Amino acid sequence: MDHMAHHASWGTAARATLHCLTGCAVGEILGMVIGTALAWGNAPTMALAIALAFLFGYSFTLFSVVRAGLDLKSAVKVALAADTVSIAVMELVDNGIIALTPGAMDAHLSDGLFWGALLGGLAVAFVLTTPVNKWMIGRGKGHAVAHAHAHH
Repeated sequence: MDHMAHHASWGTAARATLHCLTGCAVGEILGMVIGTALAWGNAPTMALAIALAFLFGYSFTLFSVVRAGLDLKSAVKVALAADTVSIAVMELVDNGIIALTPGAMDAHLSDGLFWGALLGGLAVAFVLTTPVNKWMIGRGKGHAVAHAHAHH
């Protein structure tokens, strides 16, 4: 095993988290936009947002790992291993905050409250997920797997 893979700096963890967060944010906002456009209720809109968050979260990792020269099957395994925990923690925190923010679920995309809750949720999720990623990378799990492949 490479010594570097086990040394997780906060920078690496933050980058890994940010990477994942970007995917989650894109997916979530898209889900909210689609759900709102189709006039869906909160539950289906949230389900779609979470599904898209996972999809985009994974695809960002998948893209970087495949670009690093890994075949698709291995890349999918790496992305699933690297991102499932990050995305799950992130979605849980983010949606929890939106759900707990009074009026945020009923706020519309044009409301500052909606974006405030979403961004606040993502910010808290980032802060909470970074140590999780750092710990996982330090143990040679999660994003360490992705980074081990990305730096060959």
